[in-house]
Amino acid sequence: MSERLEIVLTNDDGIDSTGLQAVYDALSEIAHVTVVAPADDQSAVGRSMSHEVTVDEHDLGYAVEGTPADCVVAAMGELGPEPDLVVAGCNRGANLGEYVIGRSGTVSAAIEAAFFDVPAIATSLYVPAGDISYREVEITREQYVEAVRATRYLVDRAPDTGIFDRAAVLNVNAPVPDGDEPAPLELTVPSDRYEMDASVNGDGSIRLADRIWERMDPETLPDPEGTDRRAVVDGRVSITPLSVPQATVRADELEALTESYPDAAVDLDL
Repeated sequence: MSERLEIVLTNDDGIDSTGLQAVYDALSEIAHVTVVAPADDQSAVGRSMSHEVTVDEHDLGYAVEGTPADCVVAAMGELGPEPDLVVAGCNRGANLGEYVIGRSGTVSAAIEAAFFDVPAIATSLYVPAGDISYREVEITREQYVEAVRATRYLVDRAPDTGIFDRAAVLNVNAPVPDGDEPAPLELTVPSDRYEMDASVNGDGSIRLADRIWERMDPETLPDPEGTDRRAVVDGRVSITPLSVPQATVRADELEALTESYPDAAVDLDL
């Protein structure tokens, strides 16, 4: 980019997270960055919003007692300069697949920005965990390098390509580094795998489990080439362009139902 961008940086892991601070440092070299991020961890809250939030000044910008979507609305309406771009991340943990996009606070912050007609990049780090929870894996600042490097590259160059005339959000997922060479970038689509499961615990409660994370071995991963999940498991940086709002479809099959409704609707005594 020839001019210095105005960027609002947010996340869902909280303003003091390592991933956000790594992105802040890298982007501050090429842009003016204002951080408006949750005061604490708001992972997996999707686009949940509050009616009122408390805001405190922070060394990086503003800490908001609210959700990632709250942060974006607050930044656009009051706290930040009018941004050229919103960046969300870097999230500790991947945001892959069609169903995760709706749950992720990171991606939801980017989607919220899109409704303000501001292009956005959501960036996340895939954490290989094996048989334990990814939250138990120790991740150092240096391991964010692939995600941060790709984010800075896209911030610097993607706006000039015209991609944001057609895509509202770039959902970026990066692997942990493997050697000194940058991981290749791959244009992907969201995986359509869905393997949520529920089981009864001994106390009668219901345990909800996302089985897809148990199937992240590159040798047995069910996702085909070209999907976001396959790319990161194979060591590539996934870039998925997303449109906002989601597209509607023609519904010729419903035309007859809408036309017959006044005559066919049942009278209800409520």
